[in-house]
Amino acid sequence: MSAAEASSSGLLEEEPCLLPPEPSAERVAARIRAVARFLRRALPLCLAHTVDFYTRGLWEKMVALPPETVLEALSGDRLRRLLEEAPEQRPLEEPAGEFYNIFCEKSQRLINVQAFALAAKCYSMPNLGVCIPLEQMLEILNRKQQPESGTEMKTDEFMNNKKSHEVQLMSELVYGIAKYCGLSQVIDLGSGKGYLSSFLSLQYGLKVYGIDSSNTNTHGANERNRKLKKHWTAYQRRARANVRGHVLEEKKERPEQDKEKCKANSSENLLSTNNSLQSQAQVAAPDSILSQTADVFTDSNICITNKQYELHSGAQLQSDESNTPENVFLNILPADAVEADSSPRSNCRELCEEEKERRKMASLKAKASRSKEANVYSPLTSYITANTELRDIVQDLEDCMLVGLHTCGDLAPSTLRLFNAKPEIKAVCSVGCCYHLLSEEHEIEKDGTHRVWGFPLCQYLKEEGWFCGRNARMAACLALERVAVGQMLPTESLFYRAVLQVIVVEEYGVKRSDRNIGKVYSKTSSFLDYVRKSLKKLELDESKISDSRVMEYFEKYKHRMNEMEAFNMLKVVLGPCIEVLILLDRLCYLQEQDNIAWSGLVKLFDPIKSPRCYAVVSLKKRAFHMQANG
Repeated sequence: MSAAEASSSGLLEEEPCLLPPEPSAERVAARIRAVARFLRRALPLCLAHTVDFYTRGLWEKMVALPPETVLEALSGDRLRRLLEEAPEQRPLEEPAGEFYNIFCEKSQRLINVQAFALAAKCYSMPNLGVCIPLEQMLEILNRKQQPESGTEMKTDEFMNNKKSHEVQLMSELVYGIAKYCGLSQVIDLGSGKGYLSSFLSLQYGLKVYGIDSSNTNTHGANERNRKLKKHWTAYQRRARANVRGHVLEEKKERPEQDKEKCKANSSENLLSTNNSLQSQAQVAAPDSILSQTADVFTDSNICITNKQYELHSGAQLQSDESNTPENVFLNILPADAVEADSSPRSNCRELCEEEKERRKMASLKAKASRSKEANVYSPLTSYITANTELRDIVQDLEDCMLVGLHTCGDLAPSTLRLFNAKPEIKAVCSVGCCYHLLSEEHEIEKDGTHRVWGFPLCQYLKEEGWFCGRNARMAACLALERVAVGQMLPTESLFYRAVLQVIVVEEYGVKRSDRNIGKVYSKTSSFLDYVRKSLKKLELDESKISDSRVMEYFEKYKHRMNEMEAFNMLKVVLGPCIEVLILLDRLCYLQEQDNIAWSGLVKLFDPIKSPRCYAVVSLKKRAFHMQANG
């Protein structure tokens, strides 16, 4: 029984749902069935590789419309309107006959591009009612948390805009979940260059292990983390200087007011006590200490100079504490950002032994804290699978949270399987990418050994024997929102490759080659140059075809380039539906587990900045129960 089903049946009444209501298992199952039904009809548009576009006559086989009609219907303005306008309200669980006005019943070819685009929109994530807004998640996660004080690191100074956008938003969500569950350890799988790991450790003080399969990435992450710490230290010093400068500026602006204020307070103290000498001594005691030393603020390990204090009387010291400048200072800097004031003072020897000892202990604690902070992010090298034993990699593994920012291929489903299997992992936040690298059971030849496949995960798609194929999963990686705002598809390079394939088949009799051409297009100046360099890559005899013959092929197909452009636009429109199938498969899998208390899909990023923008989030029952009753 899934967590959602158990909840609806009252079995989890002891675990009140403080997070946003998760989409019910019934709703998710209905949505995945509807999306799968649509894709069974539409997926053939994405199954064939663009390389074979002309050799297999894909346009004629699959589309019964002129390419100009498709391009006009899916032009930038119309595509933007399609994304922005609300879809027609209609049941997604309609019978399969709803697609007969999109595809020809006999030939299965596309006959209505407008209906196709509207259907694809209905079966994309924003219109399925299963996604939770990030703002709603953060509001609830932070409701019980005390606001954190500290220097804010500006990620755009050492990351590109895309990575900065991703790291800031995901780290905020991860931190919220970790604190919600009472966790301080985070395992970042596929950590790559370590940007997310470093930010989680420096900005939020979490203990992070970044695990990546590439030793080069691990070494680079170590070096990058060292540089980021220096960057972080510079931020802290700058903030400290700004605060001290602000304090000094205020004192310069109001010296006379302070003097009058001090006189007034003294007069009040003299009048309010029968023993004026005793009262003055009470005022002078803390003031004299503050004027002679750099006092250490109580309940923290931060040394604050007396210039940051403004005391009127001993009686006011406690009651006015929340309004004193040192608390403003604490709200700006993290706990170990400020070192003890080491400037020489003529009256330091007048300090009592107790005060000296107190300052010494505060300094040692501050150094220990800084030393611990310096090692809070640890990059490690290891190849992670669904069967990995994390304790063999992380020696001090404790109750923790798994995260992954754009984990490639099978690493994303492996993350979810690890989360489900290991009791010490209490929460997960995973954003996948590179769907074309997922393994599928029906795509790879079986060798008799047991394998763990990346797709599908859930029982429904497994029972249906669902198969996407690499080319369709590649279409799921396309960026519809970017195309809608004017980012052009690489039509010319794809066209060159497809015409080259015609030459290779017709002139050399080679239908398939194990050799990869790579990024030849970016290094060529013309189609002729492209063909010559590609033939070398394929180890085919260049002399067998003349330049004039090469250009004949170009002239023959150049007027059909719009067919390829239109065909790729159909793939772009269909891509989000394929991504939805993959994401709902992962959500269904989590909802099928008995130890899961809450699961959902959260839209994390702006899809224009970061097309793979959805996070799979899940919490174990025990972690959820502890927080819910906290």
